Amino acid sequence: VEFGGSIMVFYFLTTVVQPPIVIYMGEDKHENEELLRWAFPEDVWFHVDDMSSAHVYLRPSRGMSINDIPHEAIMECAQLVKANSIQGSKTPKVTVIYTPFTNLKKTGSMDVGQVGYHDPKQVRSVTVEKDTEILKRLNKTKEERKP
Repeated sequence: VEFGGSIMVFYFLTTVVQPPIVIYMGEDKHENEELLRWAFPEDVWFHVDDMSSAHVYLRPSRGMSINDIPHEAIMECAQLVKANSIQGSKTPKVTVIYTPFTNLKKTGSMDVGQVGYHDPKQVRSVTVEKDTEILKRLNKTKEERKP
């Protein structure tokens, strides 16, 4: 599957769990919009709550539900969205929301990169402070490529 144009996506590997889990991220609202078209139904979407940020997706191992994702992997995704938010990266603590990809709702009236939810009760949250060790570990696995 190939994106139109020259859209590139950042891929990371969370190695705090075995087998490692793939994390991917769009860098701007146009990439975020494209990712909405290509995410898998089992993917989990992460975003800084009430701030502009990258969209980060975690692709769980086969058969793993959102309830099975280890806390460490959730925290790694939360660190990525915090670090890739202009406002969030400057804020000591942020709330990161996450939900199954299938819960995301996109309507024609929404701006590029903007989403809503089918069921707000499926949206979970975690509060994070910057953790440079997590970010260093993830950045060692970072690759930029077409999805």
